[in-house]
Amino acid sequence: MPISKVLVVDDSKTELHFLADLLKQHGYQVRTAENAEETLRLLAEDRPDLVLLDVVMPGQNGFQLTRTITRDPNYAGMPVILCTSKTQETDRVWGLRQGAVDYFTKPIDPGELLARIRALG
Repeated sequence: MPISKVLVVDDSKTELHFLADLLKQHGYQVRTAENAEETLRLLAEDRPDLVLLDVVMPGQNGFQLTRTITRDPNYAGMPVILCTSKTQETDRVWGLRQGAVDYFTKPIDPGELLARIRALG
């Protein structure tokens, strides 16, 4: 199933705008959230085809939120891609073990991100 609706989650407004604008320019429908609580509310309202998720956020972090999303039967099969400033290999491995399908470190390469999203669909 092709990806058309994307939920972008980041506590940085700059990063949210960058990713949302990039995705909108390439035809994706985008919603944004700034924390785990808002993310879970938006997921319940309108299931996206993909979640792009930051790791370092106040409250529940992106690793915990990835685990919550990917283990919930309501969101079975919905991919989560982590986009984070955490560059350690152990962080990448941990993120993938939590259920993420991919892991990008910031600054994000727009072409690579778009190619990986297209590959998922």
